[in-house]
Amino acid sequence: MKKYRWVRAWLTAMWLLWIGWPMLGAAAQPAAPLKIGVIGPFSGPSSDFGVPMLQGVQLAVEEINAVGGYLGRPIELVVKDDEGNNDVGYERSKELVNAGVIATIGFCNTGVAMRSREVFQQARLPLIVPCSTGTPLTAVASPAESYLFRISPRDAIQAPFVVEYLVRRDWTRVAIFADTTGYGEAGLKDVEAALSARGLRPAYVARFPLGVKDLREELSKARAAGADVIFSYTVGPENAVIALGRRELGWNVSQVGGWPLSFPFFIEGAKAAAEGALMAQTFIAEPSNVRRTAFLAAYSRKFNGPPRVPMAAAQAYDATYLLMYALFSIRDGQFPGPVVKRALENIPRVYFGVVGTFDRPWTETEKDAITPNMLILGKVVNGRVTFAYPEDAKRNLIVQRNR
Repeated sequence: MKKYRWVRAWLTAMWLLWIGWPMLGAAAQPAAPLKIGVIGPFSGPSSDFGVPMLQGVQLAVEEINAVGGYLGRPIELVVKDDEGNNDVGYERSKELVNAGVIATIGFCNTGVAMRSREVFQQARLPLIVPCSTGTPLTAVASPAESYLFRISPRDAIQAPFVVEYLVRRDWTRVAIFADTTGYGEAGLKDVEAALSARGLRPAYVARFPLGVKDLREELSKARAAGADVIFSYTVGPENAVIALGRRELGWNVSQVGGWPLSFPFFIEGAKAAAEGALMAQTFIAEPSNVRRTAFLAAYSRKFNGPPRVPMAAAQAYDATYLLMYALFSIRDGQFPGPVVKRALENIPRVYFGVVGTFDRPWTETEKDAITPNMLILGKVVNGRVTFAYPEDAKRNLIVQRNR
């Protein structure tokens, strides 16, 4: 990894230039840490993408502290495990507020985030969401009043992106398989809306609870209804249950969906049945440019291998740097929630990130940083996610800017 040292040195130099050299003198003096909360499913079934999210934050904080933190104040993470449980997440969110954090990065499960978002909104404490994609999540209040910021692609842009691909392939008889969680419910509505915009209706809709072990009956009904593709909306092993059931039935249609089809629960659980699955992505773990090469190299060094869910790690890493960019526009060292909120809405410099290039990712009227042009189509090939098309790989050489 020695060949990447120059990349990290360059990134460090850019960071120092941005925040100002005077911080180096301050760094020599002991200073109280700046507390930032992190919450997500770091144990249990959803830890599949919760742990990479946490590690993305940890990597960014390590790099930031290495060059002095915030004007000599180190960043300290206050980490809470929501276990993928709505009620646990709610209680741990209140613990973060009481711990005196100035902002929180977190949530992977849409249902957990929906249950907990009012805690942050009522406390007027900014929450930056790097993973949860449920469309209703950022609609807790009017945009101008909202303390919720997101840097993950909401399902309202993922669903039309995938549906557009289906229409191009003439796969227009879509069977939707959605779980009964908040994520599945919101995703189902987004897929139906995307189909309706194309003058289409689902050929079949199946709903199922988390933990289901056999969906062959529902799959048989979808096949009888004439479906020519399966659009799945669930985050755990249930995606693999769908793939394995389809294979057992000898039903040779493609499985498509949002980013959970890139999770190990699906790829490792379904094995050969996962091959060819297609999903929306913002980041694919290939060293396609300097920024992504540096991130992947640093991550692999710190955590002894690549991220198991690259999107979760990369989006969390970028979320942390965007928060720091906002904080460095606050020069008096005071961080009440409304001040941090305004800083996030008015980040003064362009951030050249891993997932994308962000120029004012959030404003008073926009709380979702990922825009449709930043999506690419991923495909499972030989047990890993890569670009579905050569043109996507070529386009990915240039990091997309939010619009």
